[in-house]
Amino acid sequence: MTLDDVLRDIHAMREDLLVFERKYGVPTEMFYDAYRNGEEPADSSWVLDWSEWAASYRILQERLALFGDESRRLLRSAQVKSYVELMERTARHESIPVSR
Repeated sequence: MTLDDVLRDIHAMREDLLVFERKYGVPTEMFYDAYRNGEEPADSSWVLDWSEWAASYRILQERLALFGDESRRLLRSAQVKSYVELMERTARHESIPVSR
């Protein structure tokens, strides 16, 4: 997996979340708080959507953390000198492997 792959996942998850937000009329964070607190939809046809919505949000959070962790690791290890250099490399879609 590369940083580019991680960023593609981030974009895909954000698009998925936007679809759910538009469909159900609430921001993902508000939905996820209710979901984590065990609230369930009154309409049983929503259950699969809610499961997918929650999973997409968790994947987004994991990928954002991974991207941040890997960016900081690259800086600490001097594989990149600055965030600007990292952005230049990622903008060129260089294959920058992640350590996990």
